[in-house]
Amino acid sequence: MLELKHISFSVEDEGEKKEILHDLSLVVEDRKCMVITGPNGSGKSTLARIIAGIEMPSAGQILLDGEDITEKSITERAKLGIGFAFQQPVRFKGIKVIDLLRLAAGKNLSVSDACSYLSEVGLCARDYVQREVNASLSGGELKRIEIATVLARQSRLTVFDEPEAGIDLWSFRNLTRIFQSMRENIRDSSMIIISHQERILEIADEIAVLSEGRIEQRGPRDEILPALIGTDAAQSACAKLE
Repeated sequence: MLELKHISFSVEDEGEKKEILHDLSLVVEDRKCMVITGPNGSGKSTLARIIAGIEMPSAGQILLDGEDITEKSITERAKLGIGFAFQQPVRFKGIKVIDLLRLAAGKNLSVSDACSYLSEVGLCARDYVQREVNASLSGGELKRIEIATVLARQSRLTVFDEPEAGIDLWSFRNLTRIFQSMRENIRDSSMIIISHQERILEIADEIAVLSEGRIEQRGPRDEILPALIGTDAAQSACAKLE
């Protein structure tokens, strides 16, 4: 279980203190999928980076299964089982997909095992396992390969920061199917997805709505989602494209 207690985060902006998150408290239960949504500038991605250890809070405490991890680095948190997927997946010139999967798993995966992870995210394994993770891959392909590394890593908690960013409608539809499958097969892990897409919100067990750095609403999907439809916090870009 992840617990955020009274988290605040501020930055210096032209000599003035700018508060991004203010006294934010949140609990993510085990074996749950939580989607965190809200309008642009509400602090969603900042919160994701704080959970991962990329940013450190100005105040507050972060607990993982009761252990204080507030001061732990991104590497230390990864070792404890926290994974992070970026808005724009990183390209690695000279590194093949199978090498990336082996790094994520922390062991010498067989080609067969690597192919099984690629198949789970809808990629034809024989076409991708030996490819380089470089500019020849589309945004949608990179997203799915990154999710395959998440599966290989078997993290206890994975944070996805706006996974729909930069991909086309076809890739987005595949992405939502992958998340739905991950949610249905969730066992000893949890997921946090930062998104404003209605189709991703529909996957959630719980939804938390951020506004101006504060939790404005939080509760079960069936309770929170109906009130969000059509608001700035839950615009469905896929619907606009259809």
